[in-house]
Amino acid sequence: MLVQQILNSKANDDVITVQPETTLVEAAAILASNKIGTVVISEDGKKASGILSERDLVRALAHRGVQALGAPVNDFMTRKIVTCRREATADQVLTIMTDKRFRHIPVVENGEMIGLITQGDVVKAKLSELSMEKDALEGMIMGY
Repeated sequence: MLVQQILNSKANDDVITVQPETTLVEAAAILASNKIGTVVISEDGKKASGILSERDLVRALAHRGVQALGAPVNDFMTRKIVTCRREATADQVLTIMTDKRFRHIPVVENGEMIGLITQGDVVKAKLSELSMEKDALEGMIMGY
């Protein structure tokens, strides 16, 4: 299964982005209101300059206390972003996420984000693929 197929299966393929000067408390409110685990930091909504996850938010609070909440996300975002292309396979992306210990990966083409997939999206797609393979094998065995 390809990343493009995972993107196609998502009900909502919007990538929620915030400006680098957005405060940590504003980003936390966006995460909570959208029930998501990460926001992409972007000046123009197309090119990612960083990513801020729930984990980054917790680290910021641990290091700076409540004062961190008024600071810009630019101070706490992960700057070294790992991305993938729509041609990547689910297995490739899942391996990267597992090895690098993160759950969200922007999908980029020609330098611009075209989507964001989560570890949950990939696992759901893999389970669906396995279910279809199982049904096909059962059909072959039964002579359908």
